[in-house]
Amino acid sequence: MQKRMQEFDRDYMEQLITHGAGHDILRFVSLPDLLGEDASSILYVLGKKLARKVNPASMEQIEDFFIQMGWGNLSLVKQKRHEMTFELSGAPVVHRWKVGLGKEYRMEAGFLAASIEQIKELMCEVVDENVPKREHVQFHVYFAKES
Repeated sequence: MQKRMQEFDRDYMEQLITHGAGHDILRFVSLPDLLGEDASSILYVLGKKLARKVNPASMEQIEDFFIQMGWGNLSLVKQKRHEMTFELSGAPVVHRWKVGLGKEYRMEAGFLAASIEQIKELMCEVVDENVPKREHVQFHVYFAKES
């Protein structure tokens, strides 16, 4: 019996062989059908749990993971005291819109939220926003205000 993976092995990603279609069908067809009306919330939590397994130690590792997962190119575009804004762009984002495979980025948002929480040691929430005219998705990161 295989031992349960406690923390994600970064080298594991490079050993995977996939062409994306199977992932896309599971992610955008099967999971939402299975999860029903709670799909958005569950995918957000799933993204957060994945980030805790991957445990990125830097913004660069988060950006690299987004590329490895085929989610697109993530970049920080604005940073304030209690807020950050990221853009997700590239062929994966445009392709998802063109073929109608999910316009929701809740798993990515959850992954980003938990990753930033781990790096900055601050609680946060992430809201995704499609910007199709500019061919990207914005992630708005809101930090809990300190008491």
